[in-house]
Amino acid sequence: MSIVIIGGNDCMASRYKQLCKERKCKAKVFTQPQGIREQMGSPDLLVFFTNTVSHKMIHTATAAFPGDPSQIVRCHSSSMSALKKILDQYAAV
Repeated sequence: MSIVIIGGNDCMASRYKQLCKERKCKAKVFTQPQGIREQMGSPDLLVFFTNTVSHKMIHTATAAFPGDPSQIVRCHSSSMSALKKILDQYAAV
């Protein structure tokens, strides 16, 4: 499963990727607005950490997301435990 994470903390990006890798998922993490539209691709799941993301980044990513809107998850917290819960629900091994 491929996942794109929008938002979150810069210092946590590698930890988000590592957690997804442990769950057999490929992840791209965008904590800054540069390159979202060009590099996002067509993921199976789009995760927004809404506390740490701008409205402009959300609009850019949703406009570029080719998938079903039900595969978009919005989470206020950008913690590792929040990402674990999302992966447990959507990317069950």
